[in-house]
Amino acid sequence: MKLKQVELNDINSFSKGTLVAQLGMECIELGEDYIKVRMPVDDRTKQPMGLLHGGASAALIETVGSMGSTLLLDLSKEVPVGLEVNANHVGAARDGFVVAHGKLVHAGRRTHVWQVEITDEVTKKLVCTGRLTVMVIPSK
Repeated sequence: MKLKQVELNDINSFSKGTLVAQLGMECIELGEDYIKVRMPVDDRTKQPMGLLHGGASAALIETVGSMGSTLLLDLSKEVPVGLEVNANHVGAARDGFVVAHGKLVHAGRRTHVWQVEITDEVTKKLVCTGRLTVMVIPSK
């Protein structure tokens, strides 16, 4: 299953007024089976010790998978909702930006699975790896 190719401005405008916008997340690239989203490491996304907050990484993982699943569906008929998210924090980021690269692992009728790797934008070091399972439900 291939992701619909849309203008990045269109997918980013969909997130206005949400947590995604509050945390400064921005979709920067779409492929046939992947999506990349950039997020700042700043006062919105750091924990008190000055490191990227694990919750911000988890939110980024869920955002990447949800954005990607949105591009697989006819939203007038069905919508994606996060069913399960996990995150393994394996590195640290203190400033700049991180980039999440989400790859579609499974696209079934009722579930999608996304594998997401979050890396430091400059050093390319792995900061977090995670997975999101999305449930596809009828739209209301």
